[in-house]
Amino acid sequence: MHTWIPDERQLAYLNWKQVEALHKEKTLLVLPTAAIEQHGHHLPLATDTLINNLLLGRALGKLPKDAPIYALPPICYGKSNEHTGFPGTMSISAATYMAVVRDIGASVAASGFRKLVLYNSHGGNSALNDVMARDLRAEFGLRTFQMGASGGAKFEDIAAQERAYGFHAGEYETSLLLAAIPQFVDTSAYTINYIADVTRPEVLKPEFAPATFAWLTRDIAPSGVMGDPNPSTAEKGERWIEEAATCAAAALVAMLAYENHS
Repeated sequence: MHTWIPDERQLAYLNWKQVEALHKEKTLLVLPTAAIEQHGHHLPLATDTLINNLLLGRALGKLPKDAPIYALPPICYGKSNEHTGFPGTMSISAATYMAVVRDIGASVAASGFRKLVLYNSHGGNSALNDVMARDLRAEFGLRTFQMGASGGAKFEDIAAQERAYGFHAGEYETSLLLAAIPQFVDTSAYTINYIADVTRPEVLKPEFAPATFAWLTRDIAPSGVMGDPNPSTAEKGERWIEEAATCAAAALVAMLAYENHS
């Protein structure tokens, strides 16, 4: 898998004596959580994993050279059963996903580290990461953090409809890959699906409403796209990569500095 993470930030590139020498109380480890799943007719199955690696790599490149922050190899497979029925989607169960995160957390703690961040780029993992961050804190005493890959960037130039409902293979994800790895984007195969209208305040929607219903992608987006990739450009992608990486780097520095009573 293509990587943008600097070699010197890859924990797995160290040997065990080098890991032993790290200051365990201060070092922050980053566990990327992503997915391998359909992204419409125009983006690759690895979109979430590529975007995770891209944004994390750019964020790590913005850190002070002496900041003890290292990336772990990613969990590429996620809870992706919302995309059941689309060829190529690789999904693991919630129980399996949480067991893997728990066991990695156990290994992190056994190695003496005290800080771990779950760095996520797949919506299907979000609720599970929320559970596991608390569980890792309770079971192993790890100072556990979680964040979305964009680090809370606002992307103010995305239209309201796309910002709300363009969350899968839409303008944002397509622009990022056009900027970073355009050979994997088929610009002749764009499709549009919006699962709801931001201007219509129904009580019941699939997302972002007072009441929601459980859905599979096949129910609401036949092509697998949720959003409109047509306005995507490499220029937008580069701007959004820079914005997201800046926000993510600031969040990582805050996590590194965070202290509480153990």
